[in-house]
Amino acid sequence: MENKKEMRTWLDDLNLSHPLVIAGPCSAETEEQVLNIAHELKDTDVNYYRAGIWKPRTRPGNFEGVGALGLKWLQKVKEETGLKTATEVANRNHVELALAHDIDLLWIGARSTVSPFIVQEIADALKGTDKIVLVKNPVNPDLPLWLGAVERLASANIKNLGAIHRGFSTYEKSKYRNNPEWQIAIELQTRFPDLPLINDPSHITGKRDMIFDVSQTALDLNFDGLMIETHTTPDKAWSDAAQQVTPQNLVQIMTDLRIRKETDPEAEYNTQLNNLRAQIDVVDNQLIELLGKRMKVADGIGQLKKQKNVAVLQSKRWNEILGKMVLEGNDKGLSEEFILRLFKAIHQESINHQEKIINN
Repeated sequence: MENKKEMRTWLDDLNLSHPLVIAGPCSAETEEQVLNIAHELKDTDVNYYRAGIWKPRTRPGNFEGVGALGLKWLQKVKEETGLKTATEVANRNHVELALAHDIDLLWIGARSTVSPFIVQEIADALKGTDKIVLVKNPVNPDLPLWLGAVERLASANIKNLGAIHRGFSTYEKSKYRNNPEWQIAIELQTRFPDLPLINDPSHITGKRDMIFDVSQTALDLNFDGLMIETHTTPDKAWSDAAQQVTPQNLVQIMTDLRIRKETDPEAEYNTQLNNLRAQIDVVDNQLIELLGKRMKVADGIGQLKKQKNVAVLQSKRWNEILGKMVLEGNDKGLSEEFILRLFKAIHQESINHQEKIINN
């Protein structure tokens, strides 16, 4: 990973005037469907046409893809529209078939990234290829696992590498299908600033009406491109219907997105400022979520105290917490005054929650 600059060559060579766009259906369903969508996208900002050929499903019985037959349909896409093609590979056989059909871009899915054995098998099959290979983040929020997959591919002398951020699974209820956990993608950028990073708002949101906002956040965080699932009749799609947009909607999304200039010195300043502000927005949202979780715990304490007829305020416990937080805050460069104000406010909100429960 020392020569990280080499890995960006493929993106630089495209000489794009806009972020990279990878679009197409979640699944290749029929030859007609694949070609119809491709023709709708051929005169847009789309750079690579994506379609799932092999679909790893959580449970058996769901549509698991048309298999190798779909690769011939992607060949026709390239012949008829000139669009470069992309699909997911999950094992050596997939790789060999995709290469035999001259697929331009391959990506490793989130379920594959979790297994170093699978990633190593794919890396060995792709050794020395000049194809573009992108690695989706693992299902769970594990940055070392994500980085490890990229490093295995780099060690196989695959220079045209990149990463796809598609969000992370969680047991907790969320407005997202997969929580973005933006801080993990930001840390990836910090570790490898020249590794192209693509955002997949379709899998993050699971809902087409949220795709624009997540895409804008990604661009504000200096992502290099977007992978957006696109279907001419998304409500009838054989998989992930709720998160796919029509080609017309995709064009509108790309038109409405705010893309910052990088050439003008003042524009560069604004880009950096918006990048930092976007990071702050992400952290602020996380703070609100954490505070909400803390108050739910406080509600549980209130219920327990009500059952046992125990007073709300526990001064000894509160003083211990306050002292501990002052010390930990100091280690993080936070002033004692700030920590005291912050945690007194949090403590008061917690008391309010408990009193409401006890006195209800």
